Amino acid sequence: MSRRILLVEDDPTLRIGLDDALAGEGYAVTTAADGDSAHELLFSRHFDLVVLDLMLPGRGGLELLRELREAQQQVPVLVLTARGDETDKVLGLELGADDYVTKPFGLRELLARVRALLRRVGGHGIDRAPAAPPRFAIGAVAIDLEAYQMVRDGEVMPLSPTEVAMLALLRAQAGKAVSRERFLDEVWGSDQFVGPRTVDTHMLHLRQKVEVEPRQPRYLRTVHGVGYRLELEGDAP
Repeated sequence: MSRRILLVEDDPTLRIGLDDALAGEGYAVTTAADGDSAHELLFSRHFDLVVLDLMLPGRGGLELLRELREAQQQVPVLVLTARGDETDKVLGLELGADDYVTKPFGLRELLARVRALLRRVGGHGIDRAPAAPPRFAIGAVAIDLEAYQMVRDGEVMPLSPTEVAMLALLRAQAGKAVSRERFLDEVWGSDQFVGPRTVDTHMLHLRQKVEVEPRQPRYLRTVHGVGYRLELEGDAP
């Protein structure tokens, strides 16, 4: 069965072009031109991936993403952002986006990101993540990989599929350094358009969710020149 993609883009020329390109790759594509139509589709049908423009008429892309994650829907989301709009990229990742592409973008890059996201997650969770307990604690934060969420100070916060895959890898290798290259291989797959900086960006947002002092992380530690290490309670200095 073809993987089902919801494409949310208000620019008709770009929407038609991306629809044709994705369909040409064998995906079953449904399109929406605004956030309200996309909301109705997302909460009435199943999709394997959402390609979401953030600048939409009516309900904006960030609002739609927030509603999606608050409803515990864990469909992977690839956001489309304007060049140089770092605020939207940051907010998108904080709200649970899995990846982003900056306009204008090359079609090959977008298709590669789509393939990587669809490889990364399956119908019941993570495709390539190593064995890790589904529930564990990082300090006072309770992580539930199966529910794609964490609980901090009584607040339930969603985790994106990418964040779940990163945490699963770190937990399986707790106390050991995980290289950026290993993150790229096991979380992102062989995506030539993703590099070490992508790993650093996602780790930054994980720290903001998990750490009390993200700038002085106690649990998600940097291993300089290598990558990152998870130090569990009792092991952290």
